[in-house]
Amino acid sequence: MRERPEVTPHYGAEHEDFRKMVRTFLEREAVPHHDRWEKEGIVDRELWRKAGAAGLLGMDAPTEYGGGGEPDFRYPAVFTEELIRARVTVPGFVAHNDVVSSYLAVRTTPEQRRRWLPGLCSGELVAAIAISEPDAGSNVADIRTTAVRDGDHYVLNGQKVFITNGENADLVLVAARTAPQRGGQGLSLFVVERGTAGFARGNRLEKLGWNASDTCELFFDGCRVPAGNLVGKEHAGMAYLMTGLPRERLSIATVAVAACEQMLEDALDYARRRQAFGQAIGSFQHNRFQLATMDTEVTIARIFLDHCVTQINAGRLSAADAAKAKWWTTELQVEISNRALQLHGGYGYLRESPISREWANSRVQTIYGGTTEIMKEMIGRSLGL
Repeated sequence: MRERPEVTPHYGAEHEDFRKMVRTFLEREAVPHHDRWEKEGIVDRELWRKAGAAGLLGMDAPTEYGGGGEPDFRYPAVFTEELIRARVTVPGFVAHNDVVSSYLAVRTTPEQRRRWLPGLCSGELVAAIAISEPDAGSNVADIRTTAVRDGDHYVLNGQKVFITNGENADLVLVAARTAPQRGGQGLSLFVVERGTAGFARGNRLEKLGWNASDTCELFFDGCRVPAGNLVGKEHAGMAYLMTGLPRERLSIATVAVAACEQMLEDALDYARRRQAFGQAIGSFQHNRFQLATMDTEVTIARIFLDHCVTQINAGRLSAADAAKAKWWTTELQVEISNRALQLHGGYGYLRESPISREWANSRVQTIYGGTTEIMKEMIGRSLGL
């Protein structure tokens, strides 16, 4: 068994106790149903309610609203790691916990928190964030969805695409343009609730991987959103997004490192068991060197990830370091999936093989949350280039 690198103690006894609870919960409530969810393209709503009852949603939300009141990022990180270990779909929980809930816990008024946070923490409400558009992906400043003030409402018009939890979501955090003449500084954030007139969902999108994670387009056609659903200040949306993106990117990096560790474990197990020419395939020098390289790279990724988690807990994680973690770990995830699938040979190419699912799930990681190219651009600018 490959041991987890521990340059400095990262997880304490309380985190490992939490890990055991999460593992038991997933084995009981998620694993037996996951193949069906993969075929149906969506997770049962009941899982969200059970996750809320188990304390797995809104872990950093204030306790007065039903949250865990625990700002330590290591808890959602453990949840993510155990989702990967159990081979249960991850993006929906990341979007709900590490993106939307974290925005609403700090950017909302007390009245808004009373309206939304209890449901988000209990799983009665599922959340999504809607930023990407058909013509505005990596460049948030190109968003075309508009929100025009009309009395006590804003009228939203536009389209969003690739929205995780788009079908299940009861609350959608929408980025829209409220001051077109101000470019990227003219964006605002709104919560659009299920059933709002003028808000419609497109068909479920079929993806290469993460098939149990419901993804769809969203449409806003004269959608009247109460002014009380504006999050924070008008025109401050870009600043809020830039502040929240490091956490989202660290969450994606957590998925990447956990997936790399799982794929490496799978590859090592297969290399020890699979026989060719009268010996285990792991004993051939080429394969042994490949696995040694993978082990080294995954160890480095884990150490840097743990460093970044320590930094975010201390309030010091920079946008550049979050970008480094995001692009390097996700590109490594794609590379590890390629090498691990190759090692499995024909069996790895079968749809029923766990490594084939990991290969398919890995590819989007370098795209959402900011592409690798955008991450490198951010890092380059941080160097004064």
